Amino acid sequence: MRRLHADLIWCYKIIFRLVDVDINDFFVLSNVSTTRGHQYKLYKKHSTCVRALFFCERVINAWNKLPDNTNLNTLATFKHSVNKTDFTGFLKRF
Repeated sequence: MRRLHADLIWCYKIIFRLVDVDINDFFVLSNVSTTRGHQYKLYKKHSTCVRALFFCERVINAWNKLPDNTNLNTLATFKHSVNKTDFTGFLKRF
């Protein structure tokens, strides 16, 4: 769960340009505006099994399924929202 929370926080920092990296090196913003939830949905390309473990691939499903009440205004409010959200459906069971 800690890894997923950290991934989502890094994703937030990249999308909102709080770190000095190019968003295009990691993600493609989805241009579909008719979806529910937040407006910062990410496009998920088809990837191989090996690539599915990379940060930029494993975080997309959880990021796109953030609840409507997730506060994206500031990093602090986003962290608080992430901590209150149940992400157990995104954990892999081995």
